[in-house]
Amino acid sequence: MIIGTAGHIDHGKTTLVKALTGVDCDRLKEEKARGITVDLGYAYTPTLGFIDVPGHEKLIHNMLAGATGIDFALLVIAADDGPMPQTREHLEIIELLGIKRGAVALTKIDRVSVDRQNAAQGEIAALLAGTVLADAPIFPVAAAQGTGIAELRAHLEAATADQGQPDLAGGFRLAIDRCFTLSGAGTVVTGTAFAGAVKVGDQLLLSPPKLPVRVRSLRVQDSPAESGHAGQRIALALAGVDKADVERGMWVVAPALHAPIKRFDAMLRVLAGQPPLKHWTPVHLHLGAEDVPARVALLGADQIPPGTENWAQITVDREIGALAGDRFILRDASARHTIGGGRVLDIFPPNRKKRSPERLAMLAALAADDPATALGEAAEQQPAGVDLTAHALNRNLDTATLAGLCARLQLKLVGTTAFATSRWQELQARLLAALAAEHERAPDLPGVERDRLRRLTLPTLPRPAFDALLAAPLADGRIAQSNAWLHLPEHRVQLASSDRDLWLTLKPLLDAEPYNPPRVRDVARTTGIAEDTVRALFKRIARYGAAWPVAHDHYFTAEAVADLAHRVAALNASDGCVRAAPLRDQIGGGRKVAIHILEFFDRIGYTRRARDTHVLRGSPEQFGS
Repeated sequence: MIIGTAGHIDHGKTTLVKALTGVDCDRLKEEKARGITVDLGYAYTPTLGFIDVPGHEKLIHNMLAGATGIDFALLVIAADDGPMPQTREHLEIIELLGIKRGAVALTKIDRVSVDRQNAAQGEIAALLAGTVLADAPIFPVAAAQGTGIAELRAHLEAATADQGQPDLAGGFRLAIDRCFTLSGAGTVVTGTAFAGAVKVGDQLLLSPPKLPVRVRSLRVQDSPAESGHAGQRIALALAGVDKADVERGMWVVAPALHAPIKRFDAMLRVLAGQPPLKHWTPVHLHLGAEDVPARVALLGADQIPPGTENWAQITVDREIGALAGDRFILRDASARHTIGGGRVLDIFPPNRKKRSPERLAMLAALAADDPATALGEAAEQQPAGVDLTAHALNRNLDTATLAGLCARLQLKLVGTTAFATSRWQELQARLLAALAAEHERAPDLPGVERDRLRRLTLPTLPRPAFDALLAAPLADGRIAQSNAWLHLPEHRVQLASSDRDLWLTLKPLLDAEPYNPPRVRDVARTTGIAEDTVRALFKRIARYGAAWPVAHDHYFTAEAVADLAHRVAALNASDGCVRAAPLRDQIGGGRKVAIHILEFFDRIGYTRRARDTHVLRGSPEQFGS
């Protein structure tokens, strides 16, 4: 169990830790000379790990670098002074970080009378009322004499036994709060492991710089070990990186968890004693061991009143590491006051509609602590499905855990996208309704092209998901396909007899040069029929499905387009893509016509453009041959 001290300067935190462990946490010359803790200190027993933090108000940034990784808060209050400003601020930080377990050490009782000791205990009870430490036990101690130390140590040992087993699921993450070079070991980083497990020989990444490192050796709670895991203080000797490359605030992570970000969505709480937090307020963000300037964009309100919480997006000045569930603290731009804090919800916030009711409902879903609840509610909130790759990274879910959640929730999986069953059924209903509405809007059209129907159903629906959505009604006959047109089975388009007769007259002109038929003006010139009449006819024929407008006023017969689709598919199979020149060589004519044909196939969704090539997306069967 990692225990963090908290409290005002000169209230005896370091002396208390030395009495409990025998270790003096003041390691710096400045600390020895001045008699105050400047930076983080560390001490260990076989079962306990202590992070001793500075108490001075100007050193809160150092205090926060260690506080985010603790399990248990030991609030230290001197009997002669009682609660002081940093006592209150540290207590607020403990609450904002979600630390729910703790105890109070009432120090220096040898310097006060019994009456003063009792009065101090009353002041502490009043301070803790209504906080997470309201029921925390108070241990009167005199560290120098050893008074009360045994009782406090016994309580801490019992708290460790009650802690239970750590959750080792997910990839390894360690927040670096110290780096040094050690003879024989090389570069060593220390920190608290936030998640996962690590062992000697593991290949990891220093993030955000994305520097590959290998674990040469490690120590857990300052003892040699072959492995370590979440919740422990770990020192990693790393190969592949120099001390100059490492800074406090960086992370050592499993390679799959490297995802540097400059913004994230969160639930943010403003402390009761602070003014209302307004949109775009400049702040200092403390997350893990990081301290970085940032700004707060409010999402669910114009301001967050003191003592309340709301949704916010935090934008930082430089890339940092963070995942959902990480706790953070916000201090004002001058780093003099703690404003509030909260919990990361989403490291992949959308660029648009970030304040929409749908997005706020999504954040409410992601706020659930239980991963099954969060994934289930997110799937219910997302009509276009949940991107499982991003969701798993955001919440540090390993493959097995993610698969188990999807099975438990009975989600519909299409590749790496997951849909709630109810949402999938709604999408099928929307698909059929969109098709029916389009028939009503344009009864003279034979149907709807595949890509247009996807946009009519749900523009944000990924193409593979739409293909899977369409497969069932195509298979059971609720939707029919004629050439490239999708339509309801009962929908029919009939050509007027005059159109049919004229088409039979003009079609041979197109058949004579199937891959470069005459344009509208050329047909009109050859036949003597008015150009507008030819153009209007070809538009109606295209709606009927017997011809395709490959380019402006350039219509190809359905048979020619079907043949071209097969040729494009064959070229894609042999070359991995399609270029204009090979297609031109097959069909003859100029390169410009080949380009128009490929652009047409891109436009209708049969292929997609990839630089100067075209890659198959559909199948020739959609053209009815």
